[in-house]
Formats: sequence, structure tokens, C-alpha cells
Amino acid sequence: MGDKTALSGKLSFISLSDLFQLLGGNSNTGVLKISSKYAPNPGQIYFVKGNPINATCDRLKGIDAIYPLFGWLDGTFEFNEEEVHKSQIINQGRMEIVLDALRMLDDGDIKKLGPPADIMGGEGVKKGALPLIKGPIADYSYIIGEEEHEDGKLIVREGKFGKWIWIVLGGAADVKRELGDDSITILRMGEGCFIGTFNSLLFGGEYGRKASVVASGKIILGVLDTDRLSREFNSLSPDFRTILLGLDIRLKKTTDSIMALYTKKGEDVSPPKGANMVMEKGSSAKEGCIITDGMAYVILKDKKGDFPLFTLGKEEFFGNFSFLELGHEPRSADVMGSKDLKVKNLDIGKLQAEYDNLSGMFRSFIYNICGYISLTTRVAYNLRFAKMK
Repeated sequence: MGDKTALSGKLSFISLSDLFQLLGGNSNTGVLKISSKYAPNPGQIYFVKGNPINATCDRLKGIDAIYPLFGWLDGTFEFNEEEVHKSQIINQGRMEIVLDALRMLDDGDIKKLGPPADIMGGEGVKKGALPLIKGPIADYSYIIGEEEHEDGKLIVREGKFGKWIWIVLGGAADVKRELGDDSITILRMGEGCFIGTFNSLLFGGEYGRKASVVASGKIILGVLDTDRLSREFNSLSPDFRTILLGLDIRLKKTTDSIMALYTKKGEDVSPPKGANMVMEKGSSAKEGCIITDGMAYVILKDKKGDFPLFTLGKEEFFGNFSFLELGHEPRSADVMGSKDLKVKNLDIGKLQAEYDNLSGMFRSFIYNICGYISLTTRVAYNLRFAKMK
């Protein structure tokens, strides 16, 4: 490996989707080079603080250069930590890219490169499969115990109360929402993922679980020191705590969107006539606010069409925060406001400083919840337009 090489290996061992999550979780800046003997030229993806901003592959650039690389089943990768001087031409978030690429592989829109046996007879990506979310390496100083569960073991039941938070140390788990006598798998959690949300850190009372979690194969969980995490949560400013609790609300709303599409019983969340644009997709302004009155409407926008995702109400936030990768505004969505919308403007610099001073474990917690939101958003979006075919 070269002097600047921080990570290298084979794509048969670590997939490109895993690399996206690994680099994103550690906020790495540098260049990921991917090579394959089945491709004439290597591909390069440029990351800044864990976010892909540019890419090249043969004559392709930007997002069009990234998607084909997910089809390289046999090859090597090398990530060099270095300053990146490329302009940002990719606006999609990490999980948005991963999920769209897996769907395109399913549909045959991405050509697979590799040994014939892998292309024709390998398992590949199962139709409709969800990517396995992974998080950064756990800080073991926060772990006060370990649990081991066998395949199919119910770890958390939807609707039940509890304040425990776990981190996956080995294996995987499925997050499910109940649908009559059946259930729908919403997420797949791998190593480094948290089971629990920020509501679990509130003092007083217990938190009603919004989904069930079931072991997918043998799984090892670390029991986290919730009191320690709660102290860090309560040391934050009220505005920062409001944002974190707002992440929990967004996660529930994105999973509600998925369930509504399955049951066809969702509420209309389209903005009413006379609604005003308050943040347009692609905005580079570093601004954010908390709603004090009225409603805001998040509308996901992509090449397939617009998707009114959910509404935001009092004590919820919207804005452009560099430490939150949600797959929502402003990268992938507009925000419109009702005529009576009133907001409290936030000090983005102060919030960023608070984030920078958090422990690595707490930042990992935020990263995980953001990843869950981004993934469930893309699932809902793809499901919405699949239903319209």
C-alpha cells in the first residue's frame, strides 16, 4: 500500500455498498480507486467527510460513473486519505446511491462484471433485498454487557416499552413493522448499528418501541451504558436536543410512508394551495430552523417524479446541516410551508461546534439514525413509483 493508503482489499470480501457505509461512518476524505481485470480502466470516487462528491469511470462522470461500479463483482479497491480538489457534482446521499444501485442491479440496468459463474450462478443481490446497514467500530468503553441470540429471536417487540439500547457486535438483525397478521421488513442492521433511538435517552417514563427487531442468524449485541449516553444528551443545547428527537420523528414518518404504500391507507401529505417554497432542492445555504407554528411539507424530488413524503409540525426542524445525511432537504427534497408557518432560526455554526465536540460513540448514534432515515426514504420512494407502473 502507498503512504496515503488507509484501506485496501478485494470487492469479493468488502462490497462497494459496505465501503460507502464504512467511509461515511468515519467521515473520511480522499479517493477510492476501484480496479477490475474485466474493465479496461479503473473507476475513482471522491469523498469529502464521508460524502461522495464526484466520480470518474472511463468517459463517465458524477453519479453516472458510480452506478456501473456496483456491478464490478470481482476486483480490488484502494482508499487514499488526501485532500480532494474536485468540484461537487453529486448531490445524492450515500444510502440513496446504494439503494438505487441495488435496485438497478435487480432490474438488470447495471451490467455485472466478473467471472461467468458469479454473474450467472452466484446469489448476487436477491430481488427486493435491502442492503445491510453497518456502522463505525464500537467504542467498547460504553458497553456494559453482552447478549447472544439465535436466529429468529425477538429482541424488541413493536408497541412494548423499554429504555435499553444495544449495538450490534456481530451478525445481523431485521427491523419489522406489523401488518395485520404479517410483518414487513423495513431495515437490515449489521455490525456497528444501534437498536434504540434518542427517545430512549429521555429521563422519566419508558419509550414505546415503534418496530420489532428480530435476529437474522446468530447475533451478538453489546448492552450500552444508557445513563452515560443520557448525560451526554442532556448536556446539549435545547436546540440540538430538539433536532435529535426530530430525527426519531422523521424515522417513524418514513417507515409510516412505507406501511401506507403497502396498505394504501396513508394520509394526503401534499402541500395545500398557497404553500410557499422555504427551501429548494439543491440550496447551498447553510441554514436551519425549528417550527414554532404552522406546517412544513417535505417533497422528495428525483427523475421518476415528485413524492410528498411527510409533513413537519411544531418543534420539528428542517434545514441544511452538514452533520446530518438524511436523503431529504436540501440534497433531495424541497420544503414548502403553510401560509401561517413561523420558525425559529438556528445558529448552524454553534450546532456544528456542538456536534464536533460529541464523543465518537454519540456521533455514531447520530450517523446510524440518519442512515436509517435515508434508507427508509428510498424504500418508500421506490415503492411509490413501483406501485404506479
